[in-house]
Amino acid sequence: MSGKMSGNTLEDALEGALGRVALCMTASQQVITQVITIDGLAASGKSSAAKGLAQRLGVAYVSSGLLYRALTWLALDEQLDVHDARALLAAVMKRPIQLTPYADRDNKVCVDAKDISDLLETDAIDGNVSAVAKHPTVRTWVNQHLQTLAGNFVIDGRDMGTVVFPDAHAKFYLHAAPEVRARRRLGERDGNLEALTAAIIERDKRDQAQSVPAADAIHVHTDEMTLEQVIDSLERHLTTSPATPNVSVTG
Repeated sequence: MSGKMSGNTLEDALEGALGRVALCMTASQQVITQVITIDGLAASGKSSAAKGLAQRLGVAYVSSGLLYRALTWLALDEQLDVHDARALLAAVMKRPIQLTPYADRDNKVCVDAKDISDLLETDAIDGNVSAVAKHPTVRTWVNQHLQTLAGNFVIDGRDMGTVVFPDAHAKFYLHAAPEVRARRRLGERDGNLEALTAAIIERDKRDQAQSVPAADAIHVHTDEMTLEQVIDSLERHLTTSPATPNVSVTG
């Protein structure tokens, strides 16, 4: 497909972007599809819990948020307006994004064949990714490609249990107070607790529309739990009552 846009509408841009973005699973994962989704608010531990659970189960881990972060990185690299959906999708047409999940190591993200996996967890991306993810056409671009993945995997991210995989084998939703999430994030990057807490509260407001749990999600309140305890809780639920909806689990 040509990198030139076929028209002036967002639909044209979306169609072109969808044609230029590739998501690849390893050959060993192209077997059957059984999906476990983990949703939650920003810094609620979705990625760490999903990665840990996938390792316990011996399946692939897919980080859906990396696609939004990769597109945000691309927008900043191109000095684009993150509020301009057409410009974002046009950028993807010119510089394709590729996400490759693995069962035995972290997801790999490339833009134009350049590995940017280690460049996606920055304050600049944190501050702009919500604006990028807010565009319906961008979410469609991400969601449609995620739905093409085959094999067994655990996936984290917004909309996963409600829009992308409504028939997932199991769905979890993680909760934690803003201060708890800020304290956890403080261990990952520079900053101060008060500023991080304020930033997370503001992010929650921006992400409100995408943070609605699936009606059949299992709610896990992680404030008093270590990461290992969270993973234990998820695994325990899968082995005892995997189809029970609206269960609330605390530490």
